[in-house]
Amino acid sequence: MTQRQRNRFAFFTVLCMAAAFAPTAGAMHIMEGYLPPAMCIAWGAVCLPFLVLGVRNIQRKTDGQSQNLLLLALCGAFVFVISSLKIPSVTGSCSHMTGTGLSAILFGPAATSVLGLIVLVFQAILLAHGGLTTLGANCFSMAIAGPLAAYGLYRALRAVKVERKASVFLAAFLGDLFTYCVTSVQLAAAYPAAEGGLPVSLVKFLGVFAPTQLPLAIVEGILTVVIVMALETYAARELKDIGYLGGNEI
Repeated sequence: MTQRQRNRFAFFTVLCMAAAFAPTAGAMHIMEGYLPPAMCIAWGAVCLPFLVLGVRNIQRKTDGQSQNLLLLALCGAFVFVISSLKIPSVTGSCSHMTGTGLSAILFGPAATSVLGLIVLVFQAILLAHGGLTTLGANCFSMAIAGPLAAYGLYRALRAVKVERKASVFLAAFLGDLFTYCVTSVQLAAAYPAAEGGLPVSLVKFLGVFAPTQLPLAIVEGILTVVIVMALETYAARELKDIGYLGGNEI
């Protein structure tokens, strides 16, 4: 094993160990049984095309390139770790980071949808974080909508020559916040206010999560930049293979 391979293995091991000791979370994933059955089915159906596209995308990017699979697994471990850590809010709720911005930037939103689904399944089963009936809704907000926002902003910023690390930070920051905006819409649609309906309910849900989610989004942006800097040091070849470094980004 070369020194580069040992460094990558150690880096991946640290993330996996952090995941193993991550505290049980009951955070902002929509919990089991909280959404009406019809809405659970609808959100699951919306996710299916993205997941099919994601599986094909992963197969194409890892076919004959096992080193890319390791990098993809590292992204998955990152999502699992930081999305399992809950932060109590002054409003009585809990919030957490998502971690999907890293994968969206490196592999695109399609592949990230599959990673996010896998993470959500394990969290629902092992940590009672979220739920199986609400898997579709949680997958759409955290593994599809957030990554799409992060990826779109990153590409737009790089297109206008914004510095790479600043682009990574802003993309991860926005992806985190957008995830929670979508989750708030989902909750408001399921439980509209008696007076004022969905708009009033949406404002309330956004207000519940905002006090902790704004600083958490900043932290996630910083962490994502740190991980990217480490990868640029220890896995530059792999980053070039997937198009992150070089003339053909992503």
